[in-house]
Amino acid sequence: MAERVNNAEQYAIWVDFEIDPTRVNEFMVSLHENARVSLSLEPGCRHFDVLVPSLPRDAVSLYEIYDNEAAFQAHLDSSHYRAFAEAVTPAVLRKEVRVFALQAPKGTS
Repeated sequence: MAERVNNAEQYAIWVDFEIDPTRVNEFMVSLHENARVSLSLEPGCRHFDVLVPSLPRDAVSLYEIYDNEAAFQAHLDSSHYRAFAEAVTPAVLRKEVRVFALQAPKGTS
């Protein structure tokens, strides 16, 4: 597990995708590779979960935590993210990105 940093600085991203049903498999292969490489090569990437509902199979969500906004920007600027984005663009019917500040419950660090 990655070392925790000050929660006040952490930056969380939630992304919802709707995927072309005929391209789900290729999308998932690219997505899992992007998650794996992000976690292994980006020191500011603390968490990267891929969430797939039971049905429909063409919906995918991501939950990512970065040390701060600069770490997320470094992710977006990385060659592996750019390759992922280019590879999956034809498969994506809809994409919604939401940004959150990760806050610990009062009294915890």
